[in-house]
Amino acid sequence: MSTLKRAVIKIGSNSLSSASGGLNGAVIDRLAWTIAAWRERGVECILVTSGAVAAGMAKLNLKKRPKDIAGKQAAAAVGQGILIEKYSHFLGKYNITCAQILLSRIDLVESAHYRNAQNTLESLLKHGVIPIVNENDTVVFEELCFGDNDKLSALVAGMVNADMLVLLTDVDGLFSENPSKNPQAELISLVEDVSKVKGLAEGVGSGVGTGGMVTKLKAAEMASRFGIATFLMNASRLEEITKISEGFYPPGTLFPPAKHKLTGKKRWMAYAALSMGTVVIDEGAQKALVRDRKSLLASGVINIEGYWERKDLIRIVNPGGEEIARGIAELSSEETDRAKGLHSEEILGLFKDLKYEELVHRDNMTVIFEGSCL
Repeated sequence: MSTLKRAVIKIGSNSLSSASGGLNGAVIDRLAWTIAAWRERGVECILVTSGAVAAGMAKLNLKKRPKDIAGKQAAAAVGQGILIEKYSHFLGKYNITCAQILLSRIDLVESAHYRNAQNTLESLLKHGVIPIVNENDTVVFEELCFGDNDKLSALVAGMVNADMLVLLTDVDGLFSENPSKNPQAELISLVEDVSKVKGLAEGVGSGVGTGGMVTKLKAAEMASRFGIATFLMNASRLEEITKISEGFYPPGTLFPPAKHKLTGKKRWMAYAALSMGTVVIDEGAQKALVRDRKSLLASGVINIEGYWERKDLIRIVNPGGEEIARGIAELSSEETDRAKGLHSEEILGLFKDLKYEELVHRDNMTVIFEGSCL
């Protein structure tokens, strides 16, 4: 991939943890060398890392990952400092400065906050600093957490318009079957459509991490929709990452970018923002959105759920509950309830201050249907 100029690397807790507990300094040293080697080739790097809870567990002499939120946050609070100190030490060997960036969903919910995080990352890269990104586990509420750093890494890749997302894990890639159960399982080197291989994934892996192959496929699908390639590979071969910038791929699984990608505001609407409510639409409205790429009119709404104000983000679902789209509502929930089923001229007569007839304009909407964004 000779055009590679900017990459996000994500490494999980299992790959960073030592057999005796805590962080594996040798792995972090190898990762630092790899980042330095890529920088010499002109590739800017952002690192999304797990490991804070694992580091805190070792310091607190915990044998098992805490199950309660307070316990996890306590371990993360202890471990965050240890984690960034390790990265700072080993990157410093290669004269590289790093910066810790702690993010939570709440930081990305508001478009202004999203842009601020984006601007901070861009400024760090401009100054030659390696951003070390992690979820802010120490203060986040469970309902506002990313859940795993795989999703966070895809969001960060989209935020900085990366060319590639590299997911480092403890397996060689995606296999036709579980290789630990079937030694004859074959490595799948290329996946054009993530939706066709989701059945091959299994859930949570190690006892110190929160992600598994399922979360990695979701991250790859998200990055693909952003127009970003994803490469899934074994962290034991992480030095071979540098070959990618020369057009050579080590053993692993490549997920190429989608042909029709989401950009800018639509990325935020689809994955970073939190929706405030839901409108249920009929079959005709669904066809208009998905097939004809039209705006959503109130005449196609048959029910609403939740409470929102004008210009809030809402979900658009069909009667079966399947999410069709997300978008910025031009009417509040109360106004939408009054307007549902009405024709455009009736709505404009009902709300004199409206300039447009659409409930959600196409330019302020991201369509999601059958695993694909249109």
